[in-house]
Amino acid sequence: MTSPLTENIDTRAGRRGSVFVRLLKRPAGAISFGILVLIVLVAVFAPLLAPYDPNFVDLSITRALPSPEHPLGGDTTGRDVLSRLIWGTQITLWGALVAIVTSLVIGVPSGLAAGYFGGATDRIGTWISDAVQSVPGMIILLIVGANTGNDFNLLMVTVGVFMAPGYFRLTRATVLAVRNEAYVDAAKVSGLSHARIMGRHVIRPVVAPIVIQSALTAGMAMGMQAGLQFLGIGGGTTPGWGAAMNEGFRVMRTDPLLLLWPSLALGISIAALAVLGSTLADVVSVTAPLPSRKARRARRAAERAAASGEPLAVTASTGAVAHAAVDSAVQIENLRVRYETADGEVEVVHGITLDVAPGEVLGIVGESGSGKSQTVFSVLDLLPKTGSYTADAIWIGGEDVTALGRRDRARLLGREIGYVPQEPMTNLDPSFTIGHQLTEPLRAVHGMSRADAKARALAMLERVGIADPPRVMRSYPHELSGGMAQRVLIAGAIAAKPSVLVADEPTTALDVTVQAEVLELLRELQQEYRMALVIVTHNFGVVADICDRVVVMRHGSIVEIGEVAQLFSAPEEPYTRELIAASLDGAESRAELDRAFALTGSAVAADDPTPGTSTTDTTDASTEADRKEVRA
Repeated sequence: MTSPLTENIDTRAGRRGSVFVRLLKRPAGAISFGILVLIVLVAVFAPLLAPYDPNFVDLSITRALPSPEHPLGGDTTGRDVLSRLIWGTQITLWGALVAIVTSLVIGVPSGLAAGYFGGATDRIGTWISDAVQSVPGMIILLIVGANTGNDFNLLMVTVGVFMAPGYFRLTRATVLAVRNEAYVDAAKVSGLSHARIMGRHVIRPVVAPIVIQSALTAGMAMGMQAGLQFLGIGGGTTPGWGAAMNEGFRVMRTDPLLLLWPSLALGISIAALAVLGSTLADVVSVTAPLPSRKARRARRAAERAAASGEPLAVTASTGAVAHAAVDSAVQIENLRVRYETADGEVEVVHGITLDVAPGEVLGIVGESGSGKSQTVFSVLDLLPKTGSYTADAIWIGGEDVTALGRRDRARLLGREIGYVPQEPMTNLDPSFTIGHQLTEPLRAVHGMSRADAKARALAMLERVGIADPPRVMRSYPHELSGGMAQRVLIAGAIAAKPSVLVADEPTTALDVTVQAEVLELLRELQQEYRMALVIVTHNFGVVADICDRVVVMRHGSIVEIGEVAQLFSAPEEPYTRELIAASLDGAESRAELDRAFALTGSAVAADDPTPGTSTTDTTDASTEADRKEVRA
């Protein structure tokens, strides 16, 4: 049984599962994290775990095979291999830590400053980063080792310096993407210093990529450290894995186990870090919680029950239909939309029923969060992975599409159903021209030739009122205004002449003049092609202007449904009356307000006149000033 969505639901509940918890829920993340924890524990408790001193020589175990006293045998000089591997874990992790801290200290602040300030700071930082990357690192490491007596810590600091450009570029790219966001500008306007803005507002989006980068960089640092020790850099008595690999490599033909043990230790450690980094990247990129196995099983059971016609334990449906299913362009029966959260399923649409006939304009109106968009996304089968829907039937073009598979449902898009999204600029790919984005669906979906697709796209652009279609075809989205971009999306939606056009708040992001033009265009196209038009909006003025029937939604249910004229003249529900009253279309004009104010002021002056003051003169002066302001 799912819980209904109420105003007291905490919408952040699905995000409160920490990244760490979500990481451990994935098998790859849990296994890799467990391996790394074990490696760290071995390094920390090396003095207690190692059975022998790593440098103690016992000639009797020289090249000895594994035995109960020496589980991994002895090396070429009579030292216990297991003890040296355990102590080598400590020195290997320490070296990786030194390299990562050095990279972080150098790369993150410099990338933060370069991305935030730009200009000369960005150019100089990028130039230095490129210069460091162009230097052959191994040669520099050999020089540092030769001049510092193979000082291990200095060598790993040098490794960190050469890894810093990776952090610099990652931080800079992330900061460039957020430095012009509105919340950063708001922080600047409020008077916060640049250091505080960078430290509190800009650094937050960088943290997750840095953690992922550090997991991957740690493996690289361990590999480079082992390579240096393999070459004999770092001290002959240092029990490092690279030194052990060097020793095993020399006697590989006679004693291959001496090469196997350190190679396994290094390979498992690097693989665990790589898997942890990639899994962490997947976890961080998912903003919604992953459903549990129990939730997935319940979801599949509900879908099977709906497909087999078994009744579900749900509340009554709201809404009504005005046409038979076979005569409707779209008909929805008992639609319910659910989302999986960390606390279980939440139902956001509670069993609604509605329809729209061919050639009819249906408006779905309601406040934000009422379930309007979730309804049309269910019809389009475009709900996110954490969302699901059930319905007794969804009829499109006289066919119940709930029995179709995902692939067959997808074939309806672009053919039977056209879609005009809410945000015109974010729904056009900035990497391709308008012409490519209009002709690609015509060629891929409808099998048109290049010439035919181009001709159809030009005709559609001209039909939606674009003055110079060839120039627009060659343009990129950033070269268009919001109104032109919306017209382009409408042209793409009607290019295949669908029987149903769904417009999800198509005028929200446009100014008032362009809104009127887009609505007029939709009305003309709907009448010309005899399409069923479903327009989602929160504005009753749009409903009155273009719709034949209207569905009023609130909290995921249908409150009222009926003809527009009847609903405006005699709304039955208080919520509908509130929405109509909230519309500014019928508000008093400024002149009417001025006259009302003048009459009120005169009445007050007659009741309580003030000597030496003319209320009428004051009101007339105020009215005249207001009129001048309006004219200006």
